[in-house]
Amino acid sequence: MSDGKLLVPLYVHPAVDPDAWRTLVGAADLLYGVVLNVADGPGTVPDPAFAAVAEELRAAGVRVLGYVDTAYGRRPTHAVVADLRHHRKWYGTDGVFFDQAAPDAGLLSYYRWLARTARACGSRTVVLNPGVHPAPGYAEFADLLVTFEGSWATYRAASAVPAWTSTYPAERFCHLVYDVPARLCGLASRTARLRGAAVHCAVPGSGANPWQGVSPDLTSADVASPDLTDVAGIRGRHRHQQEENR
Repeated sequence: MSDGKLLVPLYVHPAVDPDAWRTLVGAADLLYGVVLNVADGPGTVPDPAFAAVAEELRAAGVRVLGYVDTAYGRRPTHAVVADLRHHRKWYGTDGVFFDQAAPDAGLLSYYRWLARTARACGSRTVVLNPGVHPAPGYAEFADLLVTFEGSWATYRAASAVPAWTSTYPAERFCHLVYDVPARLCGLASRTARLRGAAVHCAVPGSGANPWQGVSPDLTSADVASPDLTDVAGIRGRHRHQQEENR
């Protein structure tokens, strides 16, 4: 099983893979939340199938986070807010997942305004996904920061986390890792925890949309059996990188 909670970006239509969505409902206790992404956002009209799974997830006590693309701060705020409102009205989302978030300090005011507006629209949870460690100021207003999104190969070689992250609890950080061999998804979960991220998701998927299936962490207790040699190697590299950064 996994360490910490899972934030699951499941980017597949419920009619295509209803079993995946049922798995999420059944694994409610293991989840931080689920990202609802109809069509790179809420879509142009309500989708009854997504509305139904969103209702089931909420009934099971799962956070439902509406996917909103910010185009690294280039997207007009009125378009972002329109997506927020559609997610709330059509799918009853209780949080937001701001994707393609900019990491640099120069756009702090843009994202601070979006976070404040999202909460005013009814979002109780605001997640920012820059996919890398952003300027420290973003942690002041985001409930959760996705500080890594990428492949397992890249994740294994990733450098040590910035020192400022140690001033926040691990529950404020998330790592999303794809192209992970199924038998190593549990190892990826443990690696996230070692690197200070209590929220995570590791999937075998790859390609243009690696988030079309659920993590093996949710479907089997056996696939997460760690390769102890690999764990030790990752821990050793991580500590060496931290020492070099001091």
